[in-house]
Amino acid sequence: MVANPPPRFGGRYFIFVKLTTDSAITGIGEVYVATFSPHLVARMIEDVAERHLIGADPFQIETMWRQMYGRGYALRPDLTLGGIMSGLEMACWDIIGKELDQPVYKLLGGQVHERLRTYTYLYPPDDVDAYADHPVYSDPDAAAEKAVAEVARGFTAVKFDPAGPYSVFDGRQPTLEALDRSERMVRTVREAVGTTADILFGTHGQFTASGAIRLAKRLEAYDPLWFEEPTPPENPEEMAKVARATSIPIATGERLTTKYEFARVLQAEAASILQLNLGRCGGLLEAKKIAGMAEVHHVQIAPHLYCGPVVGAANVQLATCSPNFLILESIESWGGFHSEILKTPMQFEQGHVIPPTSPGLGVELDEAVALANPYSGTMLHLEMTQSPVN
Repeated sequence: MVANPPPRFGGRYFIFVKLTTDSAITGIGEVYVATFSPHLVARMIEDVAERHLIGADPFQIETMWRQMYGRGYALRPDLTLGGIMSGLEMACWDIIGKELDQPVYKLLGGQVHERLRTYTYLYPPDDVDAYADHPVYSDPDAAAEKAVAEVARGFTAVKFDPAGPYSVFDGRQPTLEALDRSERMVRTVREAVGTTADILFGTHGQFTASGAIRLAKRLEAYDPLWFEEPTPPENPEEMAKVARATSIPIATGERLTTKYEFARVLQAEAASILQLNLGRCGGLLEAKKIAGMAEVHHVQIAPHLYCGPVVGAANVQLATCSPNFLILESIESWGGFHSEILKTPMQFEQGHVIPPTSPGLGVELDEAVALANPYSGTMLHLEMTQSPVN
């Protein structure tokens, strides 16, 4: 459990796992679980590994996956278990790649993309904590200035979410003030970047379908590349109402796990862009299956990242071998702590990631840096407002 020091872009902490084989090959993974304390999640990871991985052949991905997925008479999507499975499975693929001296993408179909287009969230300056109330989050001019700076860094897409707070009681109708602020933010950023960058409009499932449609109508004139998670994730049929009512592509998936939940989105025609997170969706092979299902529906993938660089590296492996890859989320240019904690930083060039050619996931943790930054807090990785937003 590694604390992410200020400015904490990508979350308060990262949960990494390392597996070692009897031939002394090590594999690393990252678990993206936000529903429990990381200290409790660590014990859950150990329990799952002890029951299903220790003593097993790391090449037997399908068998281990089914054993983990069905443990305790489950056989249904579970967000926390999905994260744990993802990190452990990811570490197995890192081992497999190292044993075969191949990057994982060559074992999952081969390289399709030589460069991966990326986008970044509009974060505050590096000397400001990500959780601070900074104007870049709500002031149109500040957001536009930051967007221009990111375009100068090479990005051709930027994301922001000006619609306001989100709570455990959503969805709801947006207020007139939120509608006006969102439109002004998008309009000002569009005027600032022109056609040099796509706008990715984020929400966090705040709205009812009708409320999201009202907001989408305001944004259509500025041609965003997507409208992210406009309704809560439980009911894709409600999200499908939004998809049918707007010309803006709908993107969703960061809160979903396994092919079964993503299949419901595809069946409902609720989104045309899937934002699967490799530390939560069930792992690399599961992600490849989800990408394959999406391909059948002419739906693209845009791997999500609001955690650490090992999930980021797994996202890169999937994106590299997926024909229907659209764009990859990065934490700015993969610098800061995301770079310090890796022995060799991710290769970033003018808004693109260059897939690594080294075996496995293509990255190695600097364990000395990781161990020097232990997380001892009690907060969850993400926390929503606990009372209704009016």
